[in-house]
Amino acid sequence: MYRHFAAILLAASMSTAQTPRSTTALHYPTPHTVPQVDDYFGTKVSDPYRWMEDLDSPETKAWVDAENEVTAAYFKPLTFRDGIHKRMMDLANYERFSMPQKRGSRYFYSRNSGLQNQAVVYWTEGLSGEPRELIDPNTYLADGTMAIGSLSVTHDGRFAAIALSEAGSDWQKIIVRDVTTGKDLPDVIQWTKFGGAAWLLDGSGFYYSGYDAPPDGDVLKAANFSMKVFFHKLGTPQKSDPVIFERPDNKEIYIFGGITDDGKYLLITQQQGTSPNNELAVLDLTDPHAKVQRLISNADATYSPIGNDGSHLWLYTTLNASNGKVIAIDLKQPEREHWTTVIPEAKSKLDSVSLVHRTLIAEYLQDAHTQVELFDEKGKHLHALALPGIGTASGFGGERDDEETFYSFANFTTPNVIFRLDMKTLQSTVYREPKVAFDRTQYESKEIFVTSKDGTKVPVFLTYKKGLKLDGNNPTLLYAYGGFNVSLSPYFSATLIPWLEHGGVYALACLRGGGEYGEAWHKAGMKLNKQNVFDDFIASAEWLIANKYTSSKKLAIRGESNGGLLMGAMITQRPDLFGAVAAGVGVMDMLRFDKFTVGWGWKADYGSPSENAAEFHAIYKYSPLHNLKAGTKYPSTLIFTADHDDRVFPAHSFKFAAQMQKDQAGPAPVLIRIETRAGHGGGMPLSKRLDVEADIQAFFLRELGVE
Repeated sequence: MYRHFAAILLAASMSTAQTPRSTTALHYPTPHTVPQVDDYFGTKVSDPYRWMEDLDSPETKAWVDAENEVTAAYFKPLTFRDGIHKRMMDLANYERFSMPQKRGSRYFYSRNSGLQNQAVVYWTEGLSGEPRELIDPNTYLADGTMAIGSLSVTHDGRFAAIALSEAGSDWQKIIVRDVTTGKDLPDVIQWTKFGGAAWLLDGSGFYYSGYDAPPDGDVLKAANFSMKVFFHKLGTPQKSDPVIFERPDNKEIYIFGGITDDGKYLLITQQQGTSPNNELAVLDLTDPHAKVQRLISNADATYSPIGNDGSHLWLYTTLNASNGKVIAIDLKQPEREHWTTVIPEAKSKLDSVSLVHRTLIAEYLQDAHTQVELFDEKGKHLHALALPGIGTASGFGGERDDEETFYSFANFTTPNVIFRLDMKTLQSTVYREPKVAFDRTQYESKEIFVTSKDGTKVPVFLTYKKGLKLDGNNPTLLYAYGGFNVSLSPYFSATLIPWLEHGGVYALACLRGGGEYGEAWHKAGMKLNKQNVFDDFIASAEWLIANKYTSSKKLAIRGESNGGLLMGAMITQRPDLFGAVAAGVGVMDMLRFDKFTVGWGWKADYGSPSENAAEFHAIYKYSPLHNLKAGTKYPSTLIFTADHDDRVFPAHSFKFAAQMQKDQAGPAPVLIRIETRAGHGGGMPLSKRLDVEADIQAFFLRELGVE
């Protein structure tokens, strides 16, 4: 739930001629029900498909197989689907790079030659040195499902700690590789999630966050509690790694450690689930007898370390600053009365800050697109970085004394261009620019503001071909997320180009619950305010229709994860408003989301359905599974999930699909597509992604009546 997965959409030829849907009736499985009833604060709630939570039972496996057969039968006569897939392959076949990361005299980066399932990591001696392969995850498994979760390299560039995950699982295994020889050390770390390695300055060992091993047979289901920070000394077995920090007082705390550039301090953040607020602890690594000290023990705001000069520490914080600011703390006098403001809160959200060449690089979001401002270490404004246009810039990594940094820029019609910024001259030069064969001058993007139900202005980005006729008949895709402080901003996807080439409109809505306008915007869409998210999305759809961009029968909507929950709410709240829905890896059973893997962490955003009566009643009103009603004509719906999704447990989608198929009173199909050896979306091999996207695209084309 940390990150949204942007919608990737592709179309072949998209005229607006009506194509009759298949008249072949779909025969859904008829799963059995159980008399399961739970009591929530006096409200009795049935859960007839509770048995589907046992993913390995013969009954669940039989139901999954039967559903996949129904879905396959739907797609079989859609012969144009193969053409869509081929076009996707052609468009995805371009060289892509990540931003380089400097360690010692070496630079590390990833590269995908075009159609590789996973990007390959390389390193060079110097920026223009000959590329040498560090690791190719494509060689591990024939189906391409081994992915790199994180890469952490020692300060001198000698060793690399590489976190690997298999089949889309959040679980990661850390291996250690000698960069020069390419050989692996015997060191292997198991049962880590979400974090990476934080190396000591001398490269003799690293800190990492981990869990106790889950019960046998329950690796993808069991709740994961009590994260700890361990230290691993190279050449020793994991079982001897000491616990450096834990929180036995609260098992629902995420704990991550990072080391300052000078190697002096280990800074340990602790946050309650996915709340953006955190506590902060510090360990002086120069003192072998030092113990961890609680630096900030009240998680009343975000406290994110930026960099340090000895005991002088810069932090990004939302303390009394919903849009964020930069403060300084002296670790020798850490009391709050000694804190000083370095960069005060601005009207736009301060999205992130880095410290490079003794310069604070501040990335702001102005109406959900990036502006970059540079300040000195005391907060004096130095320079506004000129970007190529309205879009999203990211990167700006490095250390305090580095003389260069790298950043990328993209928008809906500009591929991810990587720039090198000379921090002495403040001049940007293109370092890598992908070659995608299309004429970007034929398209335009603009940002409009939609008025939501309560009068709130919601930004929506629109992209389409110039000269678009506003006759209400354009196939349109509306995508959103709306949660967990995640900000949506312009991005590039080559597979979106054909949608635009053939008259399609793409709309990206920045709903409350996200982080586009700071923590106040986030809070306005969380817990008891979650309905605001749904109202914002409905208003965005109604605006597109009222302004003749599209009509209900030509409007497709899509969302994944928390966005899948959004899709479920739209299906149940406004089934009349949309022509087709693709709901991916969604949180559909809002009364049991906290029972599996890391779902408990989402209580920070959703509230607790079993511990708080007011939050239960708010959740119960919109929980997709519990608001399906028999006899309703629901829109054409494709639900998609994966058997190895250990973030949003697949039973969410299973139960929702079974109930929706039972309740559907209209002719529109209700399908579920269950991918194998895949997870929540991260690390999915390109071949599987293109298969999923081709199916979703074919579904949209068919159900919107587009040839």
